[in-house]
Amino acid sequence: MRMELALTPSILLRAYAAGIFPMAESSTSPEIYWVDPEVRGILPMGGLHISRSLRRTILRDEVSISFDTDFDGVMAGCADREETWINPQIRALYGSLHDRGFAHSIEVRREASLVGGVYGVSLGGVFFGESMFSRRTDASKIALVYLMDRLRQSGFVLLDTQFTTPHLKRLGALDVPRAAYHQMLRDGLEVDASFDAASPAPSAQTVMQRSTQTS
Repeated sequence: MRMELALTPSILLRAYAAGIFPMAESSTSPEIYWVDPEVRGILPMGGLHISRSLRRTILRDEVSISFDTDFDGVMAGCADREETWINPQIRALYGSLHDRGFAHSIEVRREASLVGGVYGVSLGGVFFGESMFSRRTDASKIALVYLMDRLRQSGFVLLDTQFTTPHLKRLGALDVPRAAYHQMLRDGLEVDASFDAASPAPSAQTVMQRSTQTS
């Protein structure tokens, strides 16, 4: 379902609570549409598949992880591709949600340079993953591992990926019908969870130990 509508941060939050999200046709398109897919992508809590190679990469501890320290930088990284649905209005809207405490980013840095990240929106016990990027091999996967760990530790019950891709399916993402997703969403919105961005990222060893216990 697609509808062309004007957007404000408050409308955007109500849309997420109703199970729809916005996209633009391109980075230069002024039009923004609501999307309600017939099949929705989710990543089950505790269902993240971490390969042996990714586990080794994380345990080498060659990158640093932070939360909400460069939201605009992560959005810019996600938009820095040939085709993107992130136009200037979307960047401004999600920046406003970040300022209000509803949108969050996970940053992956190597030697102080931002090399990957994920951003999304949190409501109740649901995290709506919007986009991720990598400028170094596995950087977005590392961000997703730390995101999942933060969500589990903070009481979240649903990670919405909007759609699935072969990349996300290898990491454990599933397709669910629209009706099933909307029920998960309603249940998740009743959960009292907090992203707790001020809490520092755990060590690589801690994240891997917790991931092994729940995967």
